[in-house]
Amino acid sequence: MIVERSMHPGWLSNAYLIADRPGGTGVFVDSGAPLEPLLRAVETHELTPTHLLVTHGHGDHTAGNESLRRRFGLELVERACDRFQTGKLSIDVLPTPGHSADSLSFLFNGSACFCGDTLFAGSVGGSGSSFADLRRSIMEVLLALPPETRILPGHSDETSAGEEWKQNPFVRIWRGLDPEGDGRCRVAGREARLVLWAHDYDGGFKAWLRFDDDGDQVVGGSRVERGR
Repeated sequence: MIVERSMHPGWLSNAYLIADRPGGTGVFVDSGAPLEPLLRAVETHELTPTHLLVTHGHGDHTAGNESLRRRFGLELVERACDRFQTGKLSIDVLPTPGHSADSLSFLFNGSACFCGDTLFAGSVGGSGSSFADLRRSIMEVLLALPPETRILPGHSDETSAGEEWKQNPFVRIWRGLDPEGDGRCRVAGREARLVLWAHDYDGGFKAWLRFDDDGDQVVGGSRVERGR
């Protein structure tokens, strides 16, 4: 299986091209990165692209959708569906809501999972739609995959299910290996407990908060006033 990646220099968002073999079938995952490297790869490997898979509808992952569809006449997959086959690629469509309600992950040939903004190397996505769903999607879907499964996120670098099971600080707390924090903070005027302050994929920080009035959320560290 061939995997080619392009990453946006500002957003750090990834777009991927996956193919079964040289001269075979190709599939795009997301389009929010420069497309030229992927288009060159289509020509280099002499591929026939058939589908565009969308991990979620945010603009930094869909910016090139129409361009790709016009060029190749691709079938769009942006909603949950059954496993399907194209060429020698077998693709499982895994609903993984939490970052957004429409979030999907795509497992190729049982070995490489493209998970959008649900799970990152050493971090997790913001809980834009539901903290409980985000945790469930990570712990019961993505990290239920075999440990050697490649995890290719929507931003920054590749990791593996086994690596995130062992080292991801959010997962370690969910597993009961590390304690929750008890610092105080404020977000948009709301008081909260700072359960975890962790490095994020972009060199910044991600915060797991427990609001005094409304449960848990994961947000970008830039939104958090610490030490209150």
